[in-house]
Amino acid sequence: MTFGPELVEPVQPYQARNTYLCPGCEQRIESGTGHLVVVPEEDPDLRRHWHHGCWYKELRRRGVLPNVG
Repeated sequence: MTFGPELVEPVQPYQARNTYLCPGCEQRIESGTGHLVVVPEEDPDLRRHWHHGCWYKELRRRGVLPNVG
Protein backbone atom coordinates (compact mmCIF):
# COMPACT_ATOMS: atom_id res chain seq x y z
CA MET A 1 0.00 0.00 0.00
CA THR A 2 1.34 3.46 -0.85
CA PHE A 3 0.67 6.72 1.03
CA GLY A 4 2.27 9.52 -0.93
CA PRO A 5 5.98 9.01 -1.32
CA GLU A 6 6.15 5.99 1.03
CA LEU A 7 5.50 2.30 0.62
CA VAL A 8 3.74 0.93 3.72
CA GLU A 9 3.90 -2.79 4.50
CA PRO A 10 2.19 -4.47 7.46
CA VAL A 11 4.23 -6.82 9.64
CA GLN A 12 2.21 -9.57 11.29
CA PRO A 13 3.06 -10.50 14.90
CA TYR A 14 4.52 -13.87 13.88
CA GLN A 15 6.83 -12.04 11.42
CA ALA A 16 8.14 -9.52 13.97
CA ARG A 17 11.31 -11.12 15.26
CA ASN A 18 13.26 -8.03 16.35
CA THR A 19 12.69 -5.03 18.57
CA TYR A 20 12.48 -1.62 16.88
CA LEU A 21 12.10 2.00 17.96
CA CYS A 22 8.98 3.74 16.64
CA PRO A 23 9.86 7.23 15.33
CA GLY A 24 6.33 8.46 16.15
CA CYS A 25 6.40 7.89 19.90
CA GLU A 26 10.03 6.87 20.45
CA GLN A 27 8.84 3.75 22.27
CA ARG A 28 9.91 0.20 21.56
CA ILE A 29 8.04 -2.14 19.25
CA GLU A 30 8.71 -5.47 20.90
CA SER A 31 9.25 -8.67 18.94
CA GLY A 32 5.96 -10.43 18.36
CA THR A 33 4.09 -7.12 17.96
CA GLY A 34 2.33 -6.34 14.68
CA HIS A 35 3.37 -3.02 13.18
CA LEU A 36 4.06 -1.21 9.89
CA VAL A 37 7.26 -0.81 7.89
CA VAL A 38 7.34 2.53 6.08
CA VAL A 39 9.83 2.83 3.21
CA PRO A 40 10.35 6.19 1.46
CA GLU A 41 10.35 5.57 -2.31
CA GLU A 42 13.13 8.13 -2.83
CA ASP A 43 15.42 6.74 -0.11
CA PRO A 44 14.72 3.11 0.86
CA ASP A 45 17.65 3.18 3.32
CA LEU A 46 15.45 5.36 5.56
CA ARG A 47 12.86 2.63 6.17
CA ARG A 48 11.33 2.77 9.64
CA HIS A 49 9.11 0.57 11.77
CA TRP A 50 6.00 2.31 13.16
CA HIS A 51 3.16 1.41 15.53
CA HIS A 52 -0.11 1.44 13.57
CA GLY A 53 -1.56 4.30 15.63
CA CYS A 54 1.61 6.38 15.42
CA TRP A 55 1.72 6.08 11.62
CA TYR A 56 -1.93 7.13 11.25
CA LYS A 57 -1.30 10.05 13.59
CA GLU A 58 1.62 11.05 11.36
CA LEU A 59 -0.62 10.88 8.29
CA ARG A 60 -3.18 13.14 10.01
CA ARG A 61 -0.38 15.55 10.95
CA ARG A 62 0.68 15.67 7.28
CA GLY A 63 -2.92 16.28 6.19
CA VAL A 64 -3.15 12.98 4.29
CA LEU A 65 -5.98 11.73 6.55
CA PRO A 66 -8.70 13.90 8.08
CA ASN A 67 -8.64 14.58 11.82
CA VAL A 68 -11.35 12.61 13.59
CA GLY A 69 -12.87 13.60 16.92
